[in-house]
Amino acid sequence: MVLDTSDSISPAFGWARAAESGCRFRRQAEADLPFLGRLYASTRAEELAPVPWSEADKAAFLDQQFRAQHAHYQQYYPNTDWLVITHGGENIGRFYIERWPSQHRIIDIAFLPEHRGKGYGEALLRDAMDEAADAGKDVSIHVEKFNPAMRLYRRLGFVTEEDKGVYDLMRWIRPGPRAA
Repeated sequence: MVLDTSDSISPAFGWARAAESGCRFRRQAEADLPFLGRLYASTRAEELAPVPWSEADKAAFLDQQFRAQHAHYQQYYPNTDWLVITHGGENIGRFYIERWPSQHRIIDIAFLPEHRGKGYGEALLRDAMDEAADAGKDVSIHVEKFNPAMRLYRRLGFVTEEDKGVYDLMRWIRPGPRAA
């Protein structure tokens, strides 16, 4: 990945679909943690809606969960590209990807609620799939079983490789000959 003059990040091969949709990327910084915490909370809002806790208790729980997730990701995925997704200069999501010798692993992809369902995720995933295919690799991701994005992953050709309880490990297998 290389920095361009606007300080946004452009992967070396392009990411044309994401760019056409207006999405840009920049490396995550410490100053992004409040945004990333709000983004994380937005992904859990529906799940916590029926829980009979005060809003303050829910916020404290979500902050603790975000910090635990962030620490876990940092520890177990040390070579990840930690990217904030922007659109029109506004932070709208995050995309974490680690490129392993055998595959590209999407650690996380998330958008704020008002930016979901607009095609940004599909554009980003298709670009990631193109990058992996060009490198002769598959793409994998853990997806919660009841995540509405599961339909998108299946439509793009991801299949469940392993049942991990709450999550499915899903894989998109690149077209073409398989490595021996």
